[in-house]
Amino acid sequence: MIVTVNGQALKIDNSATAKDLISQLNFQDQRIALEVNESIIPKSEHSEFELNENDQIEIIKAVGGG
Repeated sequence: MIVTVNGQALKIDNSATAKDLISQLNFQDQRIALEVNESIIPKSEHSEFELNENDQIEIIKAVGGG
């Protein structure tokens, strides 16, 4: 299926979860915020949150600094 991630079309498995997408994009060891269709998905729900065709996804990477 096709989803949009940060404005770019991306093909993912039909049964992909948020956790699967994060792994596919190599963000699994980074501090990120995940938004699907304008709703924030808590990290505790990533492994069971199923993605759907045409979902609009934003991934924001936390940047440290001082």
